[in-house]
Amino acid sequence: MGSSSSNEATGPHRTTSLRAQNPEVYYSDDPIVTADDATIAELKRIAAGNPRLRSRLCTHPDPSSGLHEMLIVHHREAYVRPHKHLGKPESFHVIEGTAQVVIFEDDGRIREVLEMAPYGQGKRCYYRMPEKVFHSILITSEWLVFHETTAGPFDPSRTAFPDWAPDGSDAAEVQNYVTRTGALAAEHLATP
Repeated sequence: MGSSSSNEATGPHRTTSLRAQNPEVYYSDDPIVTADDATIAELKRIAAGNPRLRSRLCTHPDPSSGLHEMLIVHHREAYVRPHKHLGKPESFHVIEGTAQVVIFEDDGRIREVLEMAPYGQGKRCYYRMPEKVFHSILITSEWLVFHETTAGPFDPSRTAFPDWAPDGSDAAEVQNYVTRTGALAAEHLATP
């Protein structure tokens, strides 16, 4: 994918060209950005080679765009640090895989757990999260592929992280936190 030009074709479909912004983030210069099985397979290959086990195809033209739409791939072992967005909502639509989206109170207690799966599996396949709500993802399948939309432009200061969750620098601390949060999420789901 990274080496294909926008004029190459494979079979009846044209290959989507990918341009790296960094090892996890890719853009396409194609006038109409598309994704197919090969695109997702390439994003999985890229994610598997990244330390944080994730990758994304940004379908908006660049980080300054007013609307950000992304096809995101996370491996089961990817840590999604709890966070909230300031001044922007996000929407999330599952394409492949399963996950639990954990919604937290500001003090770190679990408020709600959303079981997510693609349409047709009897779980939620979509959410729209308002701003200022702490949330995280516990991935329950080998891979999670989802479409996310949020407001741009990209500004890291518009994402806040709590002090009650690890920053991801200590693997053992992350594993303990994820295990504990997974157990609490399961208890939350089991409570009527």
